[in-house]
Parts: sequence; C-alpha cells; structure tokens
Amino acid sequence: MKKNVGSVDKIIRIILGLVIIAYGIVESSWWGLIGLVPLLTAFMGFCPLYAPFKISTNKESK
Repeated sequence: MKKNVGSVDKIIRIILGLVIIAYGIVESSWWGLIGLVPLLTAFMGFCPLYAPFKISTNKESK
C-alpha cells in the first residue's frame, strides 16, 4: 500500500471529516459516520479511490 495522499490533501480531508462528523452530531444523523472515511484515509495516507486511476498528491511518490 503505497501512500498517495499528500500533506495539503490530508489537511483538507481532516477538515472535511470533522465538519461532516460535527454535522452528524448536530443533526443527530448517521452522516457523522461518513465523516470517518476522509479521516481514516488522511491518517493512513492512502486513498483506495486514487489507486485505480494512479492519482497521487504525495510529492514523495512522484
């Protein structure tokens, strides 16, 4: 599993994940669980949707 998520991409994913989780908590909705996906991909440094398209925002892997 080669890292394909760069630092700016990680920051965006963390912010987006936290916003979605906060929305889920405020609205008492299941949407909060969906916010875990961008958080997990940010902390793992790997996005499975990037892999088939050979996309990488990680400068080290280029």
